[in-house]
Amino acid sequence: MRIRALVLRITRQLLHDKRTLALMFVAPLLLLTLVSFIFNGATYKPKLGLVNVPAAFAEKLADAGADARSYGAAEAEQALQNGALDATISLDGMSPAIRLEGSDPTKNKAVLLLVQKAAQSLQPQSQAAAPRISYLHGSEDMVPFDSFGPVLVGVFAFFFVFLIAGISFLRERTGGTLERLLASPLRKWEIVAGYILGFGLFTALQSVVIVVYCVQVLGLMMVGSYGFLLLITLLLTLTALSLGILLSSYAANEFQMIQFIPIVIVPQVFFSGLFDLDTMAPWLRWLSTIMPLKYGADALRNIMIRGQGWDSIAVDVYVLAGLSLAFMLLNVLALRKHRQV
Repeated sequence: MRIRALVLRITRQLLHDKRTLALMFVAPLLLLTLVSFIFNGATYKPKLGLVNVPAAFAEKLADAGADARSYGAAEAEQALQNGALDATISLDGMSPAIRLEGSDPTKNKAVLLLVQKAAQSLQPQSQAAAPRISYLHGSEDMVPFDSFGPVLVGVFAFFFVFLIAGISFLRERTGGTLERLLASPLRKWEIVAGYILGFGLFTALQSVVIVVYCVQVLGLMMVGSYGFLLLITLLLTLTALSLGILLSSYAANEFQMIQFIPIVIVPQVFFSGLFDLDTMAPWLRWLSTIMPLKYGADALRNIMIRGQGWDSIAVDVYVLAGLSLAFMLLNVLALRKHRQV
């Protein structure tokens, strides 16, 4: 009887907790559907810029699965620098010259294998000339971790700040500290600013530790400016901090705060750049435009791998700063549910 009473109590508790039921039954289905769309997308076709390449070779590249288009020399180099191409190919006699964008080792290998296949189909392997390979970014020694590392820096910084800030603010609220602050002469925006700055000091320190450890200890590729790298990491953690505090206002306990992870964090990981967005259906790609982590990961890659400066990360900086400000304003509005000040 006592076991039966305990089972009934837990059953009633779960039946009255709609959020937990949704997490158990709806969230897994939504995430599995999203994963199926991501991994069942079209096969990636390397984007190649052809400069003075014979029509026969261009046809072989297309038959091998490339998205190959003809360019002028200057136009092809510009497209490569803008990230519109994975590689440019020109022919000197029958010896192909391949210039790789280089920031993604997986794409580099795909391009080289495809060019090799096309070249061998035109002439016997014994007569095929070895291609001359150069890199716009990276080198032949670049490993997948160098490509994924900047994204992982953003993912882990965002995830831990979101979780810790949300739970910490939740404890402030459930422990009565927030109610006492609301009863004081402090304005709502001052309370939000105080929490953001207080937690922000530790997120800033965390950003420095993560950046230094990844570059100096793990040997992650670092071509660009440390200042820009820290700026993006700080903005990313600030966005996570303000978002975590905002969502904690709608959680009654730590368990409910953790329930936001599958809905808020996991989809962002899918669209952060760890998986190739070009293979996704076009109607699905637009989701990346509302993911803060996507902007942070793009900027970190541009800095660490491509060594680019302000012009390439300005949009990402403005978006992350705007999202942080928007979440802070929403935090101020969310305080009204606790007490009118």
